[in-house]
Amino acid sequence: MTWSPVVVGVDASREGALAAATAWSIARAAGAEYRLVHVAREMAKVPAVVAQAPGGAEVAQRLAAGARRRVEEVLRGNAPPEVVDHLEICAGNPAWILRRVAEEYEAGLLVLGGKRHTAPVRWFGGSTVHHAVRTIDVPILVTACPRPQIARILVAIDLSHAGKPTLETALRFASVFSAQIRAMHVVESFPPIPDVAIQIDEQEYFRLAGEEFTELVASATETETVETVTRRGAAARTIAEEAAAWEADVVVVGSHGKGWVDRVLLGSATERLLNRLPTSVLVIPMRAPAVEK
Repeated sequence: MTWSPVVVGVDASREGALAAATAWSIARAAGAEYRLVHVAREMAKVPAVVAQAPGGAEVAQRLAAGARRRVEEVLRGNAPPEVVDHLEICAGNPAWILRRVAEEYEAGLLVLGGKRHTAPVRWFGGSTVHHAVRTIDVPILVTACPRPQIARILVAIDLSHAGKPTLETALRFASVFSAQIRAMHVVESFPPIPDVAIQIDEQEYFRLAGEEFTELVASATETETVETVTRRGAAARTIAEEAAAWEADVVVVGSHGKGWVDRVLLGSATERLLNRLPTSVLVIPMRAPAVEK
């Protein structure tokens, strides 16, 4: 796969500037094309009938110009002037527009600035980042803090169909920066099974999971050595703790592509990790394998 073009969703915030700067460093390292997109919510509030009325077009133009001016002020110094000059201004729902833009440009990577939100915000619809991860079939990098370079990449993988391709994608991303990579697997406690007298031995369960994880990594890294760690605990919290302790610049995780309703009501380890944002998080969309009929 290629990381080009790198499409960046930006706004007039510190997080938007960080996303632009991070994406620019990735584009340079990967030799990739680089595009900036801002979705102006205020423009979407102008009904089509108003825009067509006398003076309506001027109102829309002023809103677009104001949005461009505010975003450009933040982007100066964080992205090349020639790219900022071609900042694309769109109106509508940010996640929907970014999905359309990513498909139109056949983006190799979408970069967004991460923002921490309160639990009620996440429960009642979530953020642009959450909506993007749920619906856009492109790798999404959510930036969290400024890093002078990407030198350490932690990839968290499970033992599902998504494990091996997530690791392979993380390896390709690491190769762009000649970064050190550490593969991690979290073994969560096996829940007790009601009405079953014999329960799973926790130690044996942990050992078997570790062996399967080691075999999975070996099958994906035949020509190189990757450091591996196996931890116990809740997935999102344990990954965040490992990222902080190892001082990872990016955490790579796979998104299993569950249904939108399932994700809103139940969440996933990936979305809980995005809520914590211990560092920048690269989410790799993974499709479930086709079921043979």
